Amino acid sequence: LSGLDPAQPYFQGTPIEVRLDKSDAEFVDIIHTDSAPTIPYLGFGISPAIGHIDFYPNGGKQMPGCGKNPISQVVDLDGIWEGTRDFVACNHLRSYKYYSDSIIYPDGFLGYSCASYDIFETGRCFPCPKEGCPNMGHFADKFKGKIKNDFVKLYLNTGEAKDFPLWRYKVTVTLSGKSKVKGYVNVALYGSGGNTRQHQVIKGTLQPDNTYTSFIDAEVNIGAVTKVKFLWNNNWINPTFPKLGAATITVQSGENG
Repeated sequence: LSGLDPAQPYFQGTPIEVRLDKSDAEFVDIIHTDSAPTIPYLGFGISPAIGHIDFYPNGGKQMPGCGKNPISQVVDLDGIWEGTRDFVACNHLRSYKYYSDSIIYPDGFLGYSCASYDIFETGRCFPCPKEGCPNMGHFADKFKGKIKNDFVKLYLNTGEAKDFPLWRYKVTVTLSGKSKVKGYVNVALYGSGGNTRQHQVIKGTLQPDNTYTSFIDAEVNIGAVTKVKFLWNNNWINPTFPKLGAATITVQSGENG
């Protein structure tokens, strides 16, 4: 049984006979996309973990792309009715859009087991353990039989619009150069499965010999890394023409470590 943002009003905190629960099927997976409290945030979805595995994409409360104004939603989608409906319940309705995308991307939507979304954001629950990470959506049941805990909470990030799946990579950059400068560093990843756009990994003071780590949620599963593009900029013309390079760049895939 897959719960697509099961309802919160009248159901949260009720006995399991009344609401969806993991006792309802051999395997119950849940996608929480609108789990902020109904009052005052108008969250329609239930927040506690109630399945064998519970996915909280983007933290489970506010989905990327749902903060847009209603006019842009109407233009984006088929007609005014769908646009208006999606604006009113955008977070709630993301659950079925993630699910339908998961059918097209069987290797996408990896959920990382973590105590909270804040901890997931720090990178402490990266990469996937030996037994792998479950895939949110249609292929979640591939993980059946691998669950040891009572409740497994899984976190991941998604895109703002179709196509929604993102693949997580840890990028570690050691800088080289003669003097520190202010600016930013972008990295693009190239691989056997495709290439990413540029992702910012550092912003602020760039100190040669220092090592910086960042997490990239890439819009493509790059497969085996073939090349990394390193770019830096200080946003202004510096008469001393400072030079900065990367001594090393390490890319780690969340999927297989």
